[in-house]
Amino acid sequence: MTAPLQAITQGPAQPSGLVVWLHGLGASGDDFVPVLPLLKRPDLRFVLPHAPVRPVTINGGYPMPAWYDITRMEPGPGREPESDIRETAAQVVSLIEAERAKGIPDDRILLVGFSQGGAMALHVGLRWPERLAGIVALSTYLVLPETLDAERAAASDGLPAFFGHGIGDPTVSWDRGRASHDQLAPDLDTRWRDYPMGHELCLEEVHDLRAFFDEVLPPPA
Repeated sequence: MTAPLQAITQGPAQPSGLVVWLHGLGASGDDFVPVLPLLKRPDLRFVLPHAPVRPVTINGGYPMPAWYDITRMEPGPGREPESDIRETAAQVVSLIEAERAKGIPDDRILLVGFSQGGAMALHVGLRWPERLAGIVALSTYLVLPETLDAERAAASDGLPAFFGHGIGDPTVSWDRGRASHDQLAPDLDTRWRDYPMGHELCLEEVHDLRAFFDEVLPPPA
């Protein structure tokens, strides 16, 4: 049985909604903790899990926090092992299910991810059987796109999705991020934003995220 994910949790005991935020390769859930106060949503519970440590081929096989291995730099089938992605997806699903058991409905759950974490947010969110609040995909791309048509849940039709990307991103190219957005745009309610930055977040993007959060997870009256 796959071990449960360890996570940082912030927010009230009885939140108005849930945000699950997945970090990038080699990072941890701590990475985005400083961003949370800028979103000005003390009513939400934020869960920021830590990826398990695994060897990463493109980094010389060095073990590091990673949602999945990356076997080569060039995009294409097999670059991200399907077994890793399926295993991580099961862990993320278990984490969300544990939060749902506390009384948070599906339509008050927002999945957020950066880079590898964004790929996993898209993978899980598009296959979630019930309607979610939305997906945020930051500086990222699709994994297992060849399985999406067969696996995508009907509940994701028209789902709000925010895509943010750096114009000068040297890690996940703007072109790759835009292509992933364009593949999904016909079936989702997408917002594409790009910024004069690299593989990172900037303050303008955080402000746009705050507006998106308020739109899809309206604060209590």
